[in-house]
Amino acid sequence: MADWKRGLRRVLYPAYEARMVRRLPDNLPQHVGVMLDGNRRWARAVGRDTAHGHRAGAANIEPFLGWCEEIGIEVVTLWLLSTDNVNRSLHELEPLLEIIADVVDSLADAGRWRLHLVGALDLLPAATAERLKLAAARTEEVDGLLVNVAVGYGGRREIADAVRSLLTEHAEKGTTLEELAQLIDVEHIAEHLYTKGQPDPDLVIRTSGEQRLGGFLLWQSAKSEFYFCEAYWPEFRRVDFLRAIRAYAHRERRFGT
Repeated sequence: MADWKRGLRRVLYPAYEARMVRRLPDNLPQHVGVMLDGNRRWARAVGRDTAHGHRAGAANIEPFLGWCEEIGIEVVTLWLLSTDNVNRSLHELEPLLEIIADVVDSLADAGRWRLHLVGALDLLPAATAERLKLAAARTEEVDGLLVNVAVGYGGRREIADAVRSLLTEHAEKGTTLEELAQLIDVEHIAEHLYTKGQPDPDLVIRTSGEQRLGGFLLWQSAKSEFYFCEAYWPEFRRVDFLRAIRAYAHRERRFGT
């Protein structure tokens, strides 16, 4: 892109974004889930290695959370690593885990957000899992935006874990399978999800142009609105975020009907 075009964009976009914020309606999402997709493809497009793409994606997380705070979103879920990703080669997985641990430490050190880990941490190396847990523990008293950090996360695994937890709980109480079969309903399972006690996501954003969920918040997103953005996550801008919020606000929500 020519330098004059970059300069013009730097001048015009802040004014455009400010106008978008002023014109946002009141019906904004309470919980936004984000599939931070496209780090590897962005890296290839700029002629760099995969680790560079993941680092660039990690650098975009803190600004994104700031944008969410700006308009009053209360909960954000960031999908950083899927259960499928855990099976990647060690050559790619090890630097990715280090980058994830670094960014979670950085978010905790900021002292602005309350971090909550969601996912099967037992799939991670013990040292990584412990580092993530310690970072999240440092934010337990923070009265700010709740940020779910989804690492080693898969929607099917979450539901299986929820059912397993439910069965274990009732086994300890002495409930028979026949009694449990009469009792169990949707709410019972929801109480054992990784996000128990939280509102379901109103809006799920996926970057990179892919238009599929891949198991993200499989249970919780039954009534969510979806927004698919062409930009790769490292180049996802505030204006892209505001467009997603505007699109959500202009939809007539039917809540799955």
